[in-house]
Amino acid sequence: VVFSRCRAVLRVLVLQAAWALAGGQVRYSVPEEAKAGTVVGRLAQDLGLEAGEAEARRLRLVAQGRRASVEVSGASGALLVSSRLDREELCGKSAPCALRLEVLLERPLRVFHVQLEVTDINDNAPIFRVDEETLNIAESSLPGSRFPLEGASDADIGANAQLSYTLSPSEHFSLDLQKTDEDGESLFFVLTKSLDRETIPVHRLVLTATDGGRPSLTGTMELVISVLDANDNAPQFNQSVYKVQLPENAERGTLVIKLNATDLDEGSNSKIYYSLQILSPQEGKDVFGLERNRGEIRLTGDLDFEEVSLYRLQVDATDNGTPPLSGHCKVVLEVVDVNDNAPEVWVTSLSVPVPEDASVGTVVALLSVSDRDSGANGRVRCWVWPAAPFGLEATFAGSYSLVLREALDRERVSEYEVEVRAEDGGAPALGARRGLRVPVSDVNDNAPLFAQAVYTVLARENNAAGAELARLWARDPDEAGNGRVSYSVWEGAAGGVGAAAGSGWRAASSYVSVDAESGRVWALQPLDYEELQVLQFEVRAVDAGEPPLCGNATVQLFVLDENDNAPALLPPAASSSSSSLVGPVVAKIRAVDADSGYNAWLRYELWEPRAKGPFRVGLYSGEVSTARPLDEADGAHHTLLIVVRDHGEPARSATATLSVSLLEANEAALAAGSSASSSGSRSAVGVDVGGAAASAATNVWLVVAICAVSSLFLLALVLYGASRWAPRAAVLSGPGPTTLVCASEVGSWSYSQRHSRSLCVADGAAKSDLMVFSPNFPPPPTGAAPKDTQPEPSALLHTVSAPSFLALWFLTHPLDIYFLELWSSLAASGRYVFFAD
Repeated sequence: VVFSRCRAVLRVLVLQAAWALAGGQVRYSVPEEAKAGTVVGRLAQDLGLEAGEAEARRLRLVAQGRRASVEVSGASGALLVSSRLDREELCGKSAPCALRLEVLLERPLRVFHVQLEVTDINDNAPIFRVDEETLNIAESSLPGSRFPLEGASDADIGANAQLSYTLSPSEHFSLDLQKTDEDGESLFFVLTKSLDRETIPVHRLVLTATDGGRPSLTGTMELVISVLDANDNAPQFNQSVYKVQLPENAERGTLVIKLNATDLDEGSNSKIYYSLQILSPQEGKDVFGLERNRGEIRLTGDLDFEEVSLYRLQVDATDNGTPPLSGHCKVVLEVVDVNDNAPEVWVTSLSVPVPEDASVGTVVALLSVSDRDSGANGRVRCWVWPAAPFGLEATFAGSYSLVLREALDRERVSEYEVEVRAEDGGAPALGARRGLRVPVSDVNDNAPLFAQAVYTVLARENNAAGAELARLWARDPDEAGNGRVSYSVWEGAAGGVGAAAGSGWRAASSYVSVDAESGRVWALQPLDYEELQVLQFEVRAVDAGEPPLCGNATVQLFVLDENDNAPALLPPAASSSSSSLVGPVVAKIRAVDADSGYNAWLRYELWEPRAKGPFRVGLYSGEVSTARPLDEADGAHHTLLIVVRDHGEPARSATATLSVSLLEANEAALAAGSSASSSGSRSAVGVDVGGAAASAATNVWLVVAICAVSSLFLLALVLYGASRWAPRAAVLSGPGPTTLVCASEVGSWSYSQRHSRSLCVADGAAKSDLMVFSPNFPPPPTGAAPKDTQPEPSALLHTVSAPSFLALWFLTHPLDIYFLELWSSLAASGRYVFFAD
């Protein structure tokens, strides 16, 4: 310490002298690591300041941007060490290490420059970069092989930084330090003897670096020499084949297996890298990935049992030796099925439309059902919904036939929506559906059907040719040609004829025709009631199917009478005679009217003389009789003008002229002449008063008339009894009371409006004084009402409204009225048709 202080004092003296020589610049030197408070120099004294002047003039240092680690004492004016001085920190390897300071002095202001040199001391030992360094030297390396080593570093400078190296004793290694101007120092580790890894696999040596300071400092590093084996062992797996199972729904990134191969070699020869090869299938290269260093196989794609159920992989483990050696193993990955596929239903064949007459068991479609899963997940059961009229039949595995189980009816159901359903046996079960449209094709299995079995048509006579009489319509539920109906008059029907007066039977087609498409009934010619009263014929409706089917309807055409005929006078009867008493018939005017009903009901009127005379005419009988006893004042000759008039609208009439001659009572005979004419013709009657022959002839005609009426009465009784005791099965008409249609003097008619479908045809009815007929036909067959109806002309087509129809008219037979009530009651029973003259 004493020595150090003396040296410091000496330095101050030297600095003062230098200050003087340098013209006012102060230089100081201080060793690094000097303690705080160490006096570097008497700065105030060196600047020539008096005692106390440094404090008064505020002597101080001016900062230069970095900490100087020194300060000026305000009291003494000395430059002191204020903090630790580290030359290596301040200047690093630079030499010398000089710090430039500025000192400021006020009153007056002056600036002084001070240079402070920090000198080095051996305070840093040599330092290696690492405490331990490993060297890998192959056992096959030759002696003399040199391996560069990184030397140590020393933060000091000069002699303190001069390093030397020593190695712990070893028979295999030595050090070689080379110094050149270009490269500086180079340290080499030299192999002096061959290595044997099997004898000493690792050599541990200590490398020591010593600096040139006093005292010297040292640093050490441990050298670990690993003797590298020659690459004579390949990597080995503990198994040659690895078997792994994974579910097919495993997510990406799932670890398949972690492989571990071992290599008996050391160093790089035991460093193993793994690689993956796909043996089968080749698509697996996108499914699996291998971590090269760790040997982990992971999923990089999706597994699908239905596509690939088994993967074969090969993993190679290769070391890092020279030359590299490899080991191999196989990985067999079995994909486990899960129920991730729903059944699939495919229609391989479809035979539609299906004819409605197809037999039960007909194959409609062939289906293929599959499930890509396996085991219970792939077992599929199938059924069809709705269960009728189709069903499923299994033909072989995965194939089904859709067959017909019930008869079809296109008119009831024209198309079926069938759904085939499939469900697998997984948990949860998955299902599939396949819809089928099965149209039903039509066959001609329905005959045309008329809305009515019997049509009644009323038509007035004298209609125009081509007039529409009725419109018929038959429904055929089939479609297309099978339902296209054509109409015609069927000549083959037994009732297809009309009753014609005087000309026999004529075909119905000569009177009417039927439009083939619309079913309209047309008149081919004007109808004449006097020729034809009732026309019954069959209309046939035929469809266009194969074979064609047909349906018939009966049309009964009743011709309604028009008052188109005037009364016609009959030839005069034989001469007769009578007394002049009141009431005897002098003559009888006979006339007929070709019309019927009211139009043929005749009345007789005495037109001339209009004054009250000796003669009168029966209103409906036409009998000319005396109104009072005759005398000579009445004259010998009388001319009577008699008008015969029917009840038609408008009424038609004819006139007859009757000449009456009066004879004496004792004359043997009464000559009478009568002439009759229509529309102005004349008739004369002679009356024989005393002739016995005329009286006898009159009696004969009365007996004949009585016998005829009696015979008719007996026949009526027999028929009435037969109807009463006849079995019900023989009754053709439907139930219900019969309505009587009669005529009165004033010409009123009464009709029944009760609905019935029974019709009547009076075959060949002749002109008669009294006609009673009842239309008795069996009722039409019952059946389902047609779905569609077509309106028919109400003015032309009517249904008979009562089970019987009665027409009466009277001409010249006064006895007929006594049997009218009996005949009416028989006709009212609805079972008979009567004709009486």
